[in-house]
Parts: sequence; structure tokens; C-alpha cells
Amino acid sequence: MGKEVTIVMIEDDEGHARLIEKNIRRAGVHNEVVPFTSGTDALDFILGKDRSGMASAGRFLLILLDLNLPDMSGIDILQKIKTNTHTKRLPVVILTTTDDEREIQRCYDLGANVYITKPVEYESFAHAIRQLGLFFSVIQIPESQ
Repeated sequence: MGKEVTIVMIEDDEGHARLIEKNIRRAGVHNEVVPFTSGTDALDFILGKDRSGMASAGRFLLILLDLNLPDMSGIDILQKIKTNTHTKRLPVVILTTTDDEREIQRCYDLGANVYITKPVEYESFAHAIRQLGLFFSVIQIPESQ
């Protein structure tokens, strides 16, 4: 990644969060990972407490988003990020256990870049994340504005 990209991980399951980070590292991605377990805290970081999005103007973020969070739906978070002028171009990767076709389509319609269903089985999940890590190492994050 040309510019220093911060990976924002929004995942309330500690075990999944550790697994994701471990496999991103194993794929050779050393970017900073900022973890959040609630949607509210994540949105404070991404859009700012005022939700204007100015907090992320000029920042290069890649967002890993779980859809099932304790305080709000990942769909709401995705919608808020993708409808904000300053954050709409940020790549959002959905990592969730939901494999409902309608849900997947809805995420893509809202602007998700990648949708990965978390396999229950550890090895498949680890493999999916390693693939994602390789993807991160070549992705270019577009300038916001």
C-alpha cells in the first residue's frame, strides 16, 4: 500500500478479532489495526463524534465490518460510511457469519467492496483472511475528496 493505510476492524467477538488480526499479520500486512467492539465507537472514530466525516478527510482507512454488533447493525454503519462525502470512497470489507443472499446483495447495493462469510470452521476462516491480507497488500485506497 503506497500510503499508510489504517485498518479499522469492527468486530465484537474477541476470538474472531484476534483470529483476523493474526491472519492479516501472517499474510505480511503490517499496517496499524484499530479494533472496535461497538458500532458507536467505530463511527466516532471514522465519522467523528459530530458524524460530519471531517475526522477522516485525508485519512486512508480500510474498514473490516461485522454485521452483527451489540449496539447497531453493520448495515447501518455501512450506510453511514457510504453516504458521507468524506468517507464514501473508503473500502469496506464485510466479514460476517450471515450468508443470506438478500443481505449480501443489500451490502453490495450500499457500496460494500467485498463480502466474506465467516466459515464456522477455523481453517477456512483463517484461509479467507490470509487471502484478504494478500488483497490488502496490493489495494490502493483512493484519495477522499
